[in-house]
Amino acid sequence: MSDADRTPSDAPDVCVIGAGPAGALCAHRLAERGHDVVILEAGPRFSFEDRPERMERAIRPGDDDRSVWDMGGERDAYASTGPRSYPLNRSRVKGVGGTSLHWQGMVMRLHEADFERRSRDGVAADWPIDYADLRPYYAAAERAFGVAGAVDNPFAPPREEPYPLPAFPPSYSDSIFAEACEELEITTHSVPNARNSEPYDGRSACVGYGTCKPVCASGAKYDATVHIRKAEAAGVRVIDRAPVQRLETDGKGRVTRAVYATPDGEHSQEARRFVIACGGVETPRLLLLSDSSDHPDGLANSSGLVGRYFTEHCFAGVGGRLDRATRQKHVGFNTTESHQFYDAEGTNPIKLEFFNYAGPSPVETALSGDEWGDALLDSLRDAYGTHVTVGGLIGQVPRKENRVTLDRTKTDDHGNPVPDVRWSIGDRTKKSIRRANCIQRSILDELGAEIEWTVGPENTGPAFHHMGTTRMGTDPASSVVDPELRTHDVENLHVASSSVFVTGGAMNPTLTIAALALKAADHVDVAL
Repeated sequence: MSDADRTPSDAPDVCVIGAGPAGALCAHRLAERGHDVVILEAGPRFSFEDRPERMERAIRPGDDDRSVWDMGGERDAYASTGPRSYPLNRSRVKGVGGTSLHWQGMVMRLHEADFERRSRDGVAADWPIDYADLRPYYAAAERAFGVAGAVDNPFAPPREEPYPLPAFPPSYSDSIFAEACEELEITTHSVPNARNSEPYDGRSACVGYGTCKPVCASGAKYDATVHIRKAEAAGVRVIDRAPVQRLETDGKGRVTRAVYATPDGEHSQEARRFVIACGGVETPRLLLLSDSSDHPDGLANSSGLVGRYFTEHCFAGVGGRLDRATRQKHVGFNTTESHQFYDAEGTNPIKLEFFNYAGPSPVETALSGDEWGDALLDSLRDAYGTHVTVGGLIGQVPRKENRVTLDRTKTDDHGNPVPDVRWSIGDRTKKSIRRANCIQRSILDELGAEIEWTVGPENTGPAFHHMGTTRMGTDPASSVVDPELRTHDVENLHVASSSVFVTGGAMNPTLTIAALALKAADHVDVAL
């Protein structure tokens, strides 16, 4: 609302920048510990009551995911000058709740090997922490999200307790895939999901709208507004439509204020400590925008690595049709995967996904066609219900040349240089994508499917998992933050974000982001 009070809070303990899962969880934990916290969020608050309309917008022809959450325009301008064009706005949200408003909601822990890729595989670098360090935070994040899952994955890292909710049952098409996988000796298992399989934490069970990405109209899928509400109940103040323009320092290695813009003008928020929780693109952008005479190359950038090692998950997939019903689109998320090839020697991590939403939906076909009556019915019967897809995420070896920089030839709505995302993939990653395609094709061949398309190394796209641009480490010369998520250069500045990832594995990153945010909150608590 334009008449909201967006003036600064009076000297809070902590200023958190970003109201996505990391910012919301961090702020909530700090508030529960008795600290005064303010959150600055670049985007607006979205009304829950508007979600059915946004869901309808998502399925109408001519709209795309960007319009559903009002992304685009001068505010969200960006550049992509790397070897591969990067569609940054295709799958992110600026607003209270962040991109969790849009996400699909699959939540897996990284494997133990993901923290030790250099030691185990001779590639990339090791994290300065290991799986055991994050294990209690993973459990806390699963409880916070209300994860539905089963302990049936023989390739998963060790756990300390069951999932909070029972897993979603396998879909009809999962049973079809299971036949082929059994013949090929491929082990399948359930998928942990951050959505309610039964009522949890005041939210209903999933009702199967099937539009999970880009919008859950029922609220059964977790998003960060859950912990924004909890944080506000604990005393946290959330200021929306307040994009931070820069962080200012005192010349003694401390941030003193965050300068933010509002519809009513510019303000400065002071605090004892600051936490950046803006994701893998906006976090380095803010640090680079905060250059000064004391930090000429950008804040916390004495290593020159702010923005470097931008890392993604690459999509690989094979799709086709069977001569029998597969009952797609009943749910909008995956219920079966295979991690059997995750830690295979000589390739990057591979996570296979068995889609429940292959092919067009009847609604999509009906709305985009120009037929009526029996002709339309015939088209719907022909187009829907026999598709199959085996997808997958492929881990990328981080590359120093992949980076987020500032494009000073183009500015946003406040006159700031926009982020320039430069992305490419290397030979080992391409080899891993080809390996995934080979496995995927063998499954469809075993089913007797007519293969219609393949996404491989040359036409792969990103999963929109922005990682690695303020990487964690013990050496200030080769990292931006330390194992406590505090920047090496600035004593009172912490980063809670996928940007601190050293490697990304092939697991959807949000659970690890949440675990790291809770870890960061503990360290900030101690420092206060």
